[in-house]
Amino acid sequence: MTQQASRPGLPLTIPFAIPAYWTPEQAQAVIELLDDLRERIAEHYQLQLIELYRQQHATLPDEPVSSEDDLPF
Repeated sequence: MTQQASRPGLPLTIPFAIPAYWTPEQAQAVIELLDDLRERIAEHYQLQLIELYRQQHATLPDEPVSSEDDLPF
C-alpha cells in the first residue's frame, strides 16, 4: 500500500522550486534565514545530534586500527 493510497489527496512529495529571479539581497536574506534555522535546530538537538554522530562514526570493533608502525614506508 502506498502512502497516497492510505491518505488520499496528499502528494507523496512536495515540490520545492527556488526562483531564478531573486535579487542578491533576497538571496542573502534566505541564506541568513537558513543559517538561523540551522543554528536553532542545532542548539535544541545538540545532545541528540552528538550521540547520533558518535553512533554513525563509531569504529567497529572488528576493524583493525592502523598505527604508524603498520605503514609500509
